[in-house]
Amino acid sequence: MKILVINGPNLNMLGKRKPEVYGSDSLEVINKFIRDYFEKVEFEFFQSNHEGEIIDRIHSSDKNRHGIILNPGAFGHYSIAIRDAIEACSLPVVEVHLSNISAREEFRKASVIAPVCWGSISGFGKYSYILAVHALELGQSKVK
Repeated sequence: MKILVINGPNLNMLGKRKPEVYGSDSLEVINKFIRDYFEKVEFEFFQSNHEGEIIDRIHSSDKNRHGIILNPGAFGHYSIAIRDAIEACSLPVVEVHLSNISAREEFRKASVIAPVCWGSISGFGKYSYILAVHALELGQSKVK
């Protein structure tokens, strides 16, 4: 199984930015945690603070992946362009957030990309990614 994990804006600042909300692990530590947890899954990790780069990566992912895990960061609350890219993608996309966006500020509670994603997982810290991988694995077993 091959999964693309895309992390959006400011996630390169994990461990430094609001650790009381996002945890004290850096993005590199979280990526290693995911890779070590699923030794038989092939991961590609990508992070960008630029909306267009994330869209380009979604567009180019159809060829050789089983799914995408996307932590859109703030883009999840307002990026119609990323929503459109997901909608055009033939792969299942699972949206993840480290924090519980439903318990945050009003502007963070709504996700414009959730309706075009296969599912959304939030509030479980780095385990949100683990749950997303399990969801993609279960989905693949149903497809077979």
